[in-house]
Amino acid sequence: MAVKCFSLGAAQEVTGSKHIFSIDDRMFMIDCGSFQGKRRESDEKNRNFKIDTERLESVILTHGHLDHCGLLPLLSKLGYEGNIYATPATRDIANLVMMDSARIQAHDAEFLAKQAAKKGEKFHWKPLYDENDCVKAANQIVSLSYNRKMFIAPDVQLEFFDAGHILGSAFANITINPNPKNPENEIRLLYTGDIGRNCKPIIRNPALNMPAPDYIFLESTYGNKLHDNHEFAMHELERIVREACAKKGKIIIPSFAIERAQELVYYLHLLTDQKKIPVIPIYVDSPMASNATSVFRVHPECYDESVNEAFLKHHKNPFGFNSLTFTTNVEDSKELNKKEGPMIIISADGMCEAGRVLYHLANGISDPKNTIMIVGYMAENTLGRRIFDGQKEVKILGDMYQVKAKVERCNGFSAHADYTEMIEWLKGIDTSRLKKIFLIHGEKDQQEGFKKHLSQAGFDNVEIIEYEKEYQLD
Repeated sequence: MAVKCFSLGAAQEVTGSKHIFSIDDRMFMIDCGSFQGKRRESDEKNRNFKIDTERLESVILTHGHLDHCGLLPLLSKLGYEGNIYATPATRDIANLVMMDSARIQAHDAEFLAKQAAKKGEKFHWKPLYDENDCVKAANQIVSLSYNRKMFIAPDVQLEFFDAGHILGSAFANITINPNPKNPENEIRLLYTGDIGRNCKPIIRNPALNMPAPDYIFLESTYGNKLHDNHEFAMHELERIVREACAKKGKIIIPSFAIERAQELVYYLHLLTDQKKIPVIPIYVDSPMASNATSVFRVHPECYDESVNEAFLKHHKNPFGFNSLTFTTNVEDSKELNKKEGPMIIISADGMCEAGRVLYHLANGISDPKNTIMIVGYMAENTLGRRIFDGQKEVKILGDMYQVKAKVERCNGFSAHADYTEMIEWLKGIDTSRLKKIFLIHGEKDQQEGFKKHLSQAGFDNVEIIEYEKEYQLD
């Protein structure tokens, strides 16, 4: 039995997670995500996705973010007909994300066709997939709850453990053994997907109770960075809201529609209840965030104890309060740009590459009264990263805008663990069998720094995975 692994994405970069392990000539994939970044470059990489679907036996989905599930419809379109394993909450979140991606692509195709027609040019760009492909992929998802074992092949067993990253996110614990009666020959793989942080609201802390793995495929998004703690982040949010209110400005928060939007609503609810911030209009301007919030309501099995207490035992709604409005139609979204502040607009896309947030940024980024609040990771070459890096002029929807709004960075709300938190997690799990850690899902400088931090913590056998390079697993 020859067991190997390789990656077709998130190898010395953050987006496009696609990790494969093979047993002889059979393949199993963990995640099938979209690349994000420079539009043309990312589109080309997504279109050039090639995999032998005849050899692919199963797909395992760790969570429902676009960079982990965004190419599942394309995989189905290319001929994959096998199962896609995910937790029940991930199934529901991924369905929303995939369908939203198809609609955005259709909208982009229509927009670009009109732009080309105005210039008298031919238009060639087509969406990667459509809503029918999303439905096909959704029908292939098999739900597996946390801490339940399932054989996904006669010699491969899968078990999910809570990763604490977003609703339904999971560590994929995989046991390979051609002879179950002889357990000493088994190979255990642990794919982390994305690791969450302890003491985040709504969802539980990352699990520690996995069986001892031989190999860990470890994310490294913040492998060389430290986050602000929760208390500091709350103080910063309070300060930013108060300062914006004093200027009667808008706070525009580019946010992922899944988890981050719900967390921000939860935090703002707390601060408003505690009278630490004024009561001002708060808008969640994202149909997907509204839909995702509904998904949150039907998955209490993912809640931590504090939300369980409020939501289940006392019937309070942590995702809604009087000053909060969810906008779903385009007309209401456009009206927000005509209104005067103070107000808070939470809008997707989190990296400012698509969605309604682009229109809010175009409308408000050149007004010094306003604040752009960065609360999550911004991949290289995205608009969000350019704003985060302090560029004085940026292109939005084809036009250049001066950045005169105040840009605030608040990294205490990140859903990814930093390097100290990941090392603490590693020290908390059983590593008695550990042979090697493979670093995935991180930019190269973060991975190099993380490798040094891991060595200082006593984890010396660490390798940074390279794109398409095969690694033998003994």
